[in-house]
Amino acid sequence: MLNGLWLGFFLIAAVAALGRWLIGGDPAVFAALVESLFAMAKLAVEVMIVLFGTLTLWLGFLRIAEKAGLIELLARLLGPLFRRLMPEVPAGHPALGLITLNFAANGLGLDNAATPIGLKAMRALQELNPLPTVASNAQILFLVLNTSSLTLLPVSIFMYRVQQGAEDPTLVFLPILLATSASSLAGLLAVALVQRLRLWDPVVLAYFVPGALLLGGFMALLAGLSATALASLSSLLGNLTLFGLIIAFLAVGALRKVPVYEAFVEGAQEGFDVAKSLLPYLIAMLCAIGALRASGALDFGLEGIRWMVEALGWDTRFVDALPTALVKPFSGSAARAMLIETMQSQGVDSFPALVAATVQGSTETTFYVLAVYFGAVGIQRARHAVGCAIVADLAGIIAAIAVCYWFFG
Repeated sequence: MLNGLWLGFFLIAAVAALGRWLIGGDPAVFAALVESLFAMAKLAVEVMIVLFGTLTLWLGFLRIAEKAGLIELLARLLGPLFRRLMPEVPAGHPALGLITLNFAANGLGLDNAATPIGLKAMRALQELNPLPTVASNAQILFLVLNTSSLTLLPVSIFMYRVQQGAEDPTLVFLPILLATSASSLAGLLAVALVQRLRLWDPVVLAYFVPGALLLGGFMALLAGLSATALASLSSLLGNLTLFGLIIAFLAVGALRKVPVYEAFVEGAQEGFDVAKSLLPYLIAMLCAIGALRASGALDFGLEGIRWMVEALGWDTRFVDALPTALVKPFSGSAARAMLIETMQSQGVDSFPALVAATVQGSTETTFYVLAVYFGAVGIQRARHAVGCAIVADLAGIIAAIAVCYWFFG
């Protein structure tokens, strides 16, 4: 799938460039294509410098949290909930702890750290699967919640905004929080409807109702604030939450006699190993996206969408953020490339860039995750996983656009 997507970018770029040359009489398009390849390769290396630091930093702190028992504590706290949502998984099964750890990594925005943990969780669930080639209900729920991108701390989004020179990298913190909540809720409701899960179970409600009330009250508070106040509050909460988590990890680790420095270095080494493996993929995707944009193909498609939006009498500013939304279900690296390219071409704090960043933080690589996770355990029939995951993605994209209009006008 990823191979076809990457190849398709170049083929579409080639066809569009030939059209501009033969029909439009613009031979300079080929010079623009070659220039974009070298420019995107250089940009990929610049982005990787920030990636090395950020992934190393957060995987180091996450390892401290793991050794301090915070991840295990989270698994115990969420155990009763998962037993209702995944009744075929026995209490205390290792899959529950791995699922919790995967959600924790996703919540911190550490996508590349979450993937290997998620694969371990999928293998653990496969051990309980009576039909090895058919996805179980527990596997489908896990995949859909994973693809709905339950992101509470989109660290990678902040990192890209820092790299592109944003005045306030955490400006999109609250928009992403609200949009990812809508995506996760839509995914859960879709799976619950198909699997007939009893979301009204007292234990489930004991988890969901307080969370929903807190989120609803929070949104009601935000509704009374001006755009300037919303932006200021988003920045404050983003920075305060990040620093508060770091202090909490260190404090609990020290109290429980964890050698925090050694644990940090151990986790940081893992972060370094993860980061250095990303450069070839980032260069490949950035160059493909650059070629697509330089050929004019992407602009042509966006103009078609823009024309339809104008015909409906809607505002068209969000259209320039749609490349990220359209590519994200297929490839995270391609969507990151689209996001970075949008920041480069439109400005890091422009409305399209803010929408693209929010979409990136509130959606997931749906088809890629389904292919990788199910392929790793030999699942051939996904059943209702694809449909429910698409519902979650659509909810996240629509919510991201709506929230950005609310916050940034």
